[in-house]
Amino acid sequence: MISLARQRVHGHLWPILQTAVAAVSAWYIAVLVGVEHRPAFAAIAAVVSLGAAFGERRQRAVQLIGGVMLGIILADLLIRAIGHGLPQIGLLVVLAMLAAVILGGTELLVTEAAVSAILVSTLSSTPEVRLLEVLIGGGVALIVHTLVFPPEPVTGVARATNGVFGELGVALRDAAAALASGDPRLAEAAVGAAETIEHRLDDLRQAVLVGGDTARWAPLRRGSRSQIDRYSRVVIHADLATRTVLVLVRNVRVFVRGTTTAHPELADAVRDLGLAAWELPRQFDEPWRSGDVLRLALGAAGVATAVAARDPRLAVNEIAGHVRSIAIDIVRASEAGETESSTLGEAPTEELLASLPLPEVAPAPA
Repeated sequence: MISLARQRVHGHLWPILQTAVAAVSAWYIAVLVGVEHRPAFAAIAAVVSLGAAFGERRQRAVQLIGGVMLGIILADLLIRAIGHGLPQIGLLVVLAMLAAVILGGTELLVTEAAVSAILVSTLSSTPEVRLLEVLIGGGVALIVHTLVFPPEPVTGVARATNGVFGELGVALRDAAAALASGDPRLAEAAVGAAETIEHRLDDLRQAVLVGGDTARWAPLRRGSRSQIDRYSRVVIHADLATRTVLVLVRNVRVFVRGTTTAHPELADAVRDLGLAAWELPRQFDEPWRSGDVLRLALGAAGVATAVAARDPRLAVNEIAGHVRSIAIDIVRASEAGETESSTLGEAPTEELLASLPLPEVAPAPA
């Protein structure tokens, strides 16, 4: 039970502490400037605004915080126009939630908009005081989000990178198992895994954008810019590999359904390709692993090339071609994550593949 609680708290404790700091800071600032003796609304505005901005880029965070502040101000003006009462509260909740949806807010922001509307209609402070408290709370939220306690940008990007290449490895592992056993169920599992990678890739793109924005604007995180740049250069190659893996596993599914013969050599190539995908994220912390990525990926491409040369079947040649293409994308992703410039990344794919040694592969069965 304690272990489960720790897992749930992990990753959420820092945002919780940030929110607490923002709420307390907004309260004391409002007291210091003489807005009110008990400026609860300043703390509430800080919490709502910071909750809207979590995980967003600076520009997006500013927009959301501004949207929250504008919504509270408009709700306050509407209360002055239509008065207090239960019908007015219901109308305010509807309008606030609609405004949050139009702003593109998450479910959390939509809910917080409704809560803020209710608070606006029930708190007893004057409209002018509430306006000042909103400005203080929103301003404190923006400062805390951007300058004081910015999120660690590399952690999110690294986690997203692990997600993309981890799922690539799973899809390739299942595809290899399907080729080795001829089991269509494993081929279906490979297709299912490959179809989820695009969502992981979207997470990686967003993490790179948020991480780069944080490293650019937050003084405490500027040292992370070079690491974020390394990850960002990997995205385009991860995208290419993802597209080709999806095509490959679908071809494997068709091949397994249409034949009763296993293809262990081709399975070995696909399996090694999956191992290369799993190794790639680890090289960011352990650079020497890039050599393993290169060996596994190009080795897989070499085996696939030899298999295609010996087996004239079109389906085999298509799978082998996809293995070669994915191998080059993985190698280029590995090189992109190492240095600013890479001679390997600039070389044509045909030139890279032509340099591969062709291993000995048994002839295809008659």
